Order: sequence, then structure tokens, then C-alpha cells
Amino acid sequence: MSDFYERLQRILTEDSLKTEEPMRNHTTFRIGGPAKYYGAPKTEARFIEAVRLCRSEQVPFYVIGNGSNLLVNDKGYEGVILSTECLTACKVTEETARQTGRGAVITALAGIRLSSLARAAAQKSLTGLEFAAGIPGTLGGALVMNAGAYGSEIKDILCWVRILDQDGNVRQIAAEKMQLGYRTSCIPGKGYVVLEAGLRLLGGQQEEIWGRMEELARRRREKQPLEYPSAGSTFKRPEGYFAGKLIEEAGLRGFCVGDAQVSEKHCGFVVNRGNATASDVIALCDQVAHRVKELFGVDLELEVKRL
Repeated sequence: MSDFYERLQRILTEDSLKTEEPMRNHTTFRIGGPAKYYGAPKTEARFIEAVRLCRSEQVPFYVIGNGSNLLVNDKGYEGVILSTECLTACKVTEETARQTGRGAVITALAGIRLSSLARAAAQKSLTGLEFAAGIPGTLGGALVMNAGAYGSEIKDILCWVRILDQDGNVRQIAAEKMQLGYRTSCIPGKGYVVLEAGLRLLGGQQEEIWGRMEELARRRREKQPLEYPSAGSTFKRPEGYFAGKLIEEAGLRGFCVGDAQVSEKHCGFVVNRGNATASDVIALCDQVAHRVKELFGVDLELEVKRL
């Protein structure tokens, strides 16, 4: 047992730290080989300590939330996977007067599911997070990629983000400095690790908030292939186009490589029909992108993160 492993085990405790952990168990794609080390720190302090250890020892690490926008290599990951699954605290920290009514700032740790956060807001009669109720990711992941749906994005309600920087310092950064754009932020490029964020929401009518969430959930069930494992929308939206429509017009609805398939329900999704590998998914995406480029001259870029 290496010195690094012993130190990591002391931070994460034996119950949390696993070795050769199959990543298919931790991604919504249900794909991925084993991580050399996998841990879910029970507290933010332990999470920070684990990140600092990996950096000081120059051991590769990767932070995951719900694994909902992630495709892990079939060979796995030769490093440490740190899950934020235990970092889920959420609270209303501030009331503020707004022209359109009373509101509040909700602070939450990075590991909270967006669905849980949206429900917590609804229970407090706060509006602004309804769009996120059906996104199967965590707050941390949503900030990394500025997640959005139905015309709204996280950047629309973000006040600030508390991060761990590359030097191991904890810093709070204003929303306008996060460079939030379409499915992008400055977080990956600057090596930030998200710890917590503050979201400003407005007061609303609870019945209307729940109704909006139920309506969006119904639309998702009708239009998205929720019956199969996937990583959500597979490609980013090309400017002026919709990826799913281009793929459909290319005649690729239902196209398969192994058990990876362009969804028959929504061509913007690649689904795992049962035993798809990461290699299957990449081969399929490469062929889809090539065909769309050939027919329409449009470049498709993966929205799904590859590890």
C-alpha cells in the first residue's frame, strides 16, 4: 500500500475510499472502466484536503457529481475520482427586496442535485429554478458547463461561486467573472474546483412554480429517451441549427454502433441500449459528425465530457 493511498484513506475513511471502482456505476451513461481510486468525502473540509493532497503529490484527479454529462474511457481512469455526492447542504441565506417582489439568495454546496435544489426553492415559494428541475446533474456540474434548458441558464440566477483554486486557496468569485457562456465557463481552464454557489431567486406563487415544474417534466418525458441510459444532449447546438434536427435529416435516427444508438425518440441523444462501450459511443459520434459535415457543412461538437 502506497504512502499516498494511506494518506488518502485517512482523509476519506475506509468506508468512502474504494479501489478499482467501475465508473459505469457512477455515470448516467452506465459506461466506464475502473477508477484506480474512488472516494466521496463526507465533508467539505475533507474534500478540500483530498484535492490538495492529489495536487501536492501530482496524482491525477477528477471531480464528479452525478456523472450525468460524462463518458468515461473503457480502460477507466488511472487516478483519483472525487465525488461530491455527500456535499448537499442548502439554505436560504438572505432576503432582498426586488421590483417584482420579495426574493432570496439560496446557497448550496456543489453536490446537491439540481432537482433537489429546484424542489427546495419551490417549497420556499421561490421562482427561477424551475428549468433545472429535470436536469439530472448537480450544482457543481451545472456551473462548470452553465447548464440550461427551456430558454434559461444557471448564469441567469447566479450571484457568486466559491471555489478552490489551483494554489489550494478558497475564493469567492462574482458571477460576472465566471465567463459563463453557452455550455462553457472559465472553471475548467483555470483549474477551479466548485465548492458552493449562491443563486438569487424571486418570490412567486408556489402553485404556479410547481405547475411549471410539472409541465417541463411532462415535456421531457414526451420528447426525451429517459427509458435508456444516456448523458443527455450529446452535441452542442451549432449556431443557427439544432443538432438533433441535422442528425435526423441526415437519416441517422436509430443508427447504431454496437449497443450505442442515436435515439429513435430524439436524435440529439445517444443512448446505451444495454452494453454499449465508450468506444462504441465515440465511433458512433464520429460517424454522425462526419455525415452531418458532409451533407450540411456544419461541425458538430460534443457536449458530453470525455474522461
